[in-house]
Amino acid sequence: MPSTAVLIVDMQNGFLHPDGSLARAGMGLPDAEPATGAAEALIASARASGLPVVYTRHVISEGGPEMSPAWREAAAPVFAVEPRMLCHGSWDAQVLDRLAPAAGDVVVDKDRYDAFLHTALEETLRGLGVERLVVAGVLTNVCVESTVRSALERRFDVAVASDATAAHERYQEPSLAAMSAVFATVAPWAELVPSPGEERVATRWTRVWHRRLPPAEHTVIDTGRTV
Repeated sequence: MPSTAVLIVDMQNGFLHPDGSLARAGMGLPDAEPATGAAEALIASARASGLPVVYTRHVISEGGPEMSPAWREAAAPVFAVEPRMLCHGSWDAQVLDRLAPAAGDVVVDKDRYDAFLHTALEETLRGLGVERLVVAGVLTNVCVESTVRSALERRFDVAVASDATAAHERYQEPSLAAMSAVFATVAPWAELVPSPGEERVATRWTRVWHRRLPPAEHTVIDTGRTV
């Protein structure tokens, strides 16, 4: 049976905490608590089942010089209240405490929406023997969807834990629908991750899988900077 890993995308203080930079700028995700709770349960189940848990963090330099001019313009209201939004080493860039990486987990830092671009994520997953990914995180229509599409292009089989993702309301369901059309199995996390002790993945996952492409202390993997 191909190895499965759980990939938690950008569930950081800056995006999700009430004191994070986006919330302070009035751009937070007010309905993200259910997704955070589902992600917490997914992570616990994955660890209990012996599945690798890999995190991504979107981290930038102060002011976001590595990002596009359009991104910096869109982020200007956030920089106005928190100049160190998602900066390397900042509290804003850390994973939420309740979802924090544990010993044996892997954290991959990125500065693009696609978590595979200019990072060691693919090499890390290949090194773990991973062929299947269960993806959760934020924002569904931005970094989650970008990473899911990129994973499929790299011949990973991909599933999205729909109840463990979050975005602004107008984008959430359209993004899930787009991913489910071509790029991934989309289902609640409990239908995608085996219960502890099971030797196979959940039925929903296995059934959809066969219609898709054939297989193809925590460690922090940075984009080349010192965290």
